[in-house]
Amino acid sequence: MSFLGIDLGTSGLRALLVSDDGTPIGATERHYQVSHPRSGWSEQDPADWIAALQGAIAELWAEYPEFAGLQGIGVAGHMHGAVLLDTQDRVIRPCILWNDTRSHAEAARLDALPAFRRLSGNIVFPGFTAPKLEWVRAHEPENFARIAHVLLPAAYLNLWLTGDHVADMSDSAGTSWLDTGRRDWSAELLAASHMSRDQMPRLIEGSATAGRLRPDLAREWGLNGPVAVAGGAGDNAAAACGIGAMTEGQGFVSLGTSGVLLVARDGYRPAPETAVHTFCHAVPEKWYQMGVMLSATDSLNWLSRITGAKPAELTAGLGEALRAPGPVRFLPYLSGERTPHNDPLIRGSFTGLGSDTSRDDLTRAVLEGVAFGLRDSHEALKATGARTDRLLAIGGGARSHQWLRIIATALDVTLALPSDGEFGAALGAARLGRVASGAGSVDQVMTAPETTVEISPDPALRDAFDAAYQDFRAAYPAIRRVQ
Repeated sequence: MSFLGIDLGTSGLRALLVSDDGTPIGATERHYQVSHPRSGWSEQDPADWIAALQGAIAELWAEYPEFAGLQGIGVAGHMHGAVLLDTQDRVIRPCILWNDTRSHAEAARLDALPAFRRLSGNIVFPGFTAPKLEWVRAHEPENFARIAHVLLPAAYLNLWLTGDHVADMSDSAGTSWLDTGRRDWSAELLAASHMSRDQMPRLIEGSATAGRLRPDLAREWGLNGPVAVAGGAGDNAAAACGIGAMTEGQGFVSLGTSGVLLVARDGYRPAPETAVHTFCHAVPEKWYQMGVMLSATDSLNWLSRITGAKPAELTAGLGEALRAPGPVRFLPYLSGERTPHNDPLIRGSFTGLGSDTSRDDLTRAVLEGVAFGLRDSHEALKATGARTDRLLAIGGGARSHQWLRIIATALDVTLALPSDGEFGAALGAARLGRVASGAGSVDQVMTAPETTVEISPDPALRDAFDAAYQDFRAAYPAIRRVQ
């Protein structure tokens, strides 16, 4: 038997084939573009996702004989995106993505209605799905009138795989339409944003079976038997499944395009006033909370673009030794910010620049600024009672041990790096497919990886980082006033 995990990311799709004991067999990636028609807008054509998936499947089928024994598929997707479909399941307009901020006015209006925080457990952020639909209603009424179904990106792939409109709890919790405690669509929240339950997909748990792979696809892919398709998950819930963060206190920090600090919770403990996200987990009777910053590695990539040096070149100039924060400060708000500010309009800045400021000084300030942004999330999570003494570090930025030393000391938390091998959203999605097929239980499948490296906070620099963090916190309102 084999199982397929699909990670539908913002910039590309990753497909991972694993064996019946969870060992990776092979993987491939396909990339696509994000469109920015206007400042603050971010869109994609869902047809690009299907083309990427078809190309990935063709490669896995050709290279790995084990693909013929496929028994289960799980899909993880970038959250909050709005795929609008007509009565024939045709895409009405490009998908508005999670990092699109055009609906900030609509988000503020919905968030002012007490029912949204009370029932969804979250602030209505501009990137969430409900305000996007309110924006479409106001600015594209002809498109709004045609909407028969609204699907999230992962659910759209599930529709293509199974022919059914179905979504999991973890992804759906990021729409602002879900009663997150009850794990069901809220008629009150839907009505407040001019939507109906009929336009929503059927809800299931991420580890449950959403349906079977369409027979025509099974024949085209040369498969030997029926294939279960799992409910799937939002990307961060899938990453939690991939690294075994399933019970109270287990979690990770992810250094990707955005930065995420996630902790699993055994119960539902919303705290919207902190700007922490409280979502259903991808398995029954579990939730998770996370703080999100919108520009993590994106901040370093931005500095790379304007300096003409690759990110690895920038960080190489800092050496191995950890130093106290310098006078140059960077606010990493290149695309606005979620936790803790919920401010789509704030933008990044450098302060403390002098004639002697070097490229290395700018690089160090960017790394520290992202670390302090993650500490904002850490402080917010601690306010909810979450325990975060030790976190796994994942994502592309985790390859920089220098950056992890800065983050560990800024948060005063030990960071552990998984051993070489697969982990994260693609593996989590494959694990959900495995459970949905009946080849294992959640407890048997969602295990933590081995770790070989632990990075502890530097006690000698803790006070210096604490002081720099307080300055970082004070800079936000001052910069906000003058922007």
